[in-house]
Amino acid sequence: MNRRHFLSASTLWPLLAEEERPGAAFLRLLARPKVPLAAEERPQLSEGGFDRVHFTFASEQGQRVPGLLLKPGRQRGRLPVVVALHGTGGNKEGQLPLLRRLASEGFVAIAIDGRYHGERSKAGKGSADYSEAMLRVYRGAKEYPFLYDTVWDILRLMDWLETRGDADAARIGMIGFSKGGMELYLAAAADSRIRAAVPCIGVQSFRWALDNESWQSRVGTFQPAIDAAARDEGVRVDAAFVRKFYDRVVPGVYSQFDGPKMLPLIAPRPLLVINGEADARTPMPGLEECLGAARQAYGKAGAAERFKAIIQPRTGHRVNPDSLDQAVGWFTRWLNRT
Repeated sequence: MNRRHFLSASTLWPLLAEEERPGAAFLRLLARPKVPLAAEERPQLSEGGFDRVHFTFASEQGQRVPGLLLKPGRQRGRLPVVVALHGTGGNKEGQLPLLRRLASEGFVAIAIDGRYHGERSKAGKGSADYSEAMLRVYRGAKEYPFLYDTVWDILRLMDWLETRGDADAARIGMIGFSKGGMELYLAAAADSRIRAAVPCIGVQSFRWALDNESWQSRVGTFQPAIDAAARDEGVRVDAAFVRKFYDRVVPGVYSQFDGPKMLPLIAPRPLLVINGEADARTPMPGLEECLGAARQAYGKAGAAERFKAIIQPRTGHRVNPDSLDQAVGWFTRWLNRT
């Protein structure tokens, strides 16, 4: 696939017309030939007072994105939307409890399967497909299975939402967990149609982790891929090799597309960051760099009240119930405004 072929300014994002704007390099990296959405839906089902829809759409040649949509039954008019993104090894069905809660609050609630997860993985293989895809890329395949391809799918999801009569495309929020949290802050930095963002246990500085020997926990989420790549090279997995792996599999993730660079691009849109104080996958010093850069951006934009960070004390890689309550409240506060 020719990664240098990107879309005309009138098709997806006005950002593409403005090469000098921050984030343009990331959009150029993501961009690929546009294909028709060719959306398909299964007949609606009634579930506990909600209408439930299974849908798919094409995000690029050879890729269809499956998802679930829940909304209040007998809906009238367009409602605000919240999209939930799962973590490594998860799937859209795992987000159903949250979707039901969001739909009960009056949102159109949506979850999709990330690349090599859920319906997009081989039967019975789970996240093994995900690691195998990363290894293929390290060996020369032309895709970005770690984070970036799902970010592209998210941006195409925004296109699909703009076609729907039940979704208010001017009021789209998104919440993501772990891998989904990383995909969310990258997508929100690239696409202003995401009007409110809640990245959970995903915001981090990859650079800080590499510079300070704190990369092991994050790499552990795709350990089989990096171990096999290191065997190819006849070396051990250390910080230098992790950098080489990232350069091939997710280029720029510890430099121009790292958390401290991308998170500020979400300003002045509402942003709630949720992390655990003891989460080894998102080490606190690197997280603090991200939060400091975001606070500065929101302050410059005169939008300090639109940025909030919840650091869960003595908490590892999880989201506590009270934090999830605040996330739902964040969407209620900011997306119910017209």
